[in-house]
Amino acid sequence: MAEVTLVIAFIAGLVSFLSPCVLPLIPGFLSYMSGISVSESEKSSKARLIVFLNTIFFVLGFTIVFSILGVLINSIFADAAFGIRTWLGRIGGIIIILFGLVLMKVLKLPFLEREHKFKVKKFRISYVTSFMFGLAFAAGWTPCIGAVLASILTLAAVSAQNAFYLLIFYSIGLTLPFLITGLFVSRMQQFINKYERQLNYVNIVFGILLVILGIMVFTNTLSLISNFAPLQNIFNV
Repeated sequence: MAEVTLVIAFIAGLVSFLSPCVLPLIPGFLSYMSGISVSESEKSSKARLIVFLNTIFFVLGFTIVFSILGVLINSIFADAAFGIRTWLGRIGGIIIILFGLVLMKVLKLPFLEREHKFKVKKFRISYVTSFMFGLAFAAGWTPCIGAVLASILTLAAVSAQNAFYLLIFYSIGLTLPFLITGLFVSRMQQFINKYERQLNYVNIVFGILLVILGIMVFTNTLSLISNFAPLQNIFNV
């Protein structure tokens, strides 16, 4: 069961990156942090390296925040009594279902549509600025990734013993495409421009997955996933 939820957390990180109101901004955002334009990064290998290093510091910032969250959730909920865990599963299941419906655009939750921004001052050293932006990115949920991240945090609370690993795998899922973009900013800009409309369906598909996951968490049947033969074969390879 743990392996499956970690895969879900990883996919959630990818979905957060592919959110339609986040993805188009990323190439320009990375260029802003590094102080190098998309066109400059295409012409010079040194410029590409600077953008990539700034991307590393950026992802390091939000990974640290998510790791701390995982540790905190584990320390708070890991030793909860059985009765509390049962009710936590029911409440958490409902919350995950609601967030799934939000991603499917069936439901609107106004508080998820607010941006919680932290002002980040630009430092003389761009890597420091990128790191601080990473911290702010994790702390200030944008409307696009709020439902996805909140679902993983809820799942972490329900499965507190795996909370740290869930947040780490979420961070990895979010980090990998950021690093790829940092390496190939210009090409990623072209990819985004070409497939931006199709990427809108990513949230809907993941929303359906969250609804199914929420139902299983609510009914305490998440362990059935681990008994599903095809998945057993995948994780036993």
